[in-house]
Amino acid sequence: MKTEMLAMILAGGRGTRLLDLTNKVAKPAVYYGGKYRIIDFPLSNAANSGIDIVGVLTQYESILLNAYVSQGSLWGLTGRNKGVFVLPPREKSDEGFGQYKGTADAIYQNVDFMDMYEPEYVLILSGDHIYKMNYAKMLAEHKKKNADLTVADLEVSWEEAKQFGIMNTDDEDRIIEGEEKPAKPKNNLASMGIYIFNYKTLRKALIDDAKDEKSAHDFGKNIIPTYLAKGRKIYAYRFNGYWKDVGTVDSLWQANMDLLDDKNPLQLNDDSWKIYTEDVPTTPQFIGPKAKIKRAYINQGCKINGTIENSVLFRDCEIGKGAKVIDSVIMPEVKIGEGAVVQNCIVVEGLEIPDGAVVGDRSKIQLIAKKGQVQKND
Repeated sequence: MKTEMLAMILAGGRGTRLLDLTNKVAKPAVYYGGKYRIIDFPLSNAANSGIDIVGVLTQYESILLNAYVSQGSLWGLTGRNKGVFVLPPREKSDEGFGQYKGTADAIYQNVDFMDMYEPEYVLILSGDHIYKMNYAKMLAEHKKKNADLTVADLEVSWEEAKQFGIMNTDDEDRIIEGEEKPAKPKNNLASMGIYIFNYKTLRKALIDDAKDEKSAHDFGKNIIPTYLAKGRKIYAYRFNGYWKDVGTVDSLWQANMDLLDDKNPLQLNDDSWKIYTEDVPTTPQFIGPKAKIKRAYINQGCKINGTIENSVLFRDCEIGKGAKVIDSVIMPEVKIGEGAVVQNCIVVEGLEIPDGAVVGDRSKIQLIAKKGQVQKND
């Protein structure tokens, strides 16, 4: 079952800075954009790029995520010689059972899976980033430059550069040095955690790294520096579209607000590059006679009898009479009572905001995940 390139999505992250959103759910399964989960983006990108075999490596709180991604038909990845394969850590006869100890270790533990498809190239992706990318174009550049490794990179602000792996390049975009979260970066070209490797050399590098007891078994800290030390040809693939790592509550809120901007380059309504997701059966929207809506994403099943401004509502939300939802993200099946006010908030799935409650203010973004965080306006 040979394939030219297969994709491996690293989706085991916990996402602790998302607080209660990831207490029981892995970060890639977190809701986004009124309809989607974050994992929908790399899966849809892979399907749209013509990649037929996708492995999804899960670990932390993976029950929901495993069940979700196993529905390969959502992304058109079912049929003969196609599929999405859930790859959690597993017990092996010669090694026993061990969790994934790092990004490189996770891929190493699935060498046998990749061997089944004899790929020429392996695409490594993160499962918790929001963006659109044609990986076929990246592969074409990889082949054109006869690279051993191609790293997708994005120019970020100089302040943000301190938080990323920075790729220093020559005039031909060959990477000559990597810096992991440098205090004084030499440039602002940040790695997006998207790699295309020639499989034969990657396979050997992973096996060698697994034997190194001092290694952190990480692509940025170990594999890429080893490639550089050996003089392998590593090139940057410059990306200039929308890309967001929603690592915090503030960044998740901002990514949702970005969708309401007419000039947002992500453009989820673009039929030429669709982002596919689960379509949960529910009722049509109901917009009441006194409802007021200004700049909003409102999904199916919502019943709106109040005011919605600059907000994103997931499916089956209820907004009572006289209620106001302003600059907020309301996740599925939330009920907001009559006269309540919700501002600058992310409200988690299934929460009820009672009549007359006031939640949030203009000073900061708040995650509302528990009833105790909701205060009545007496």
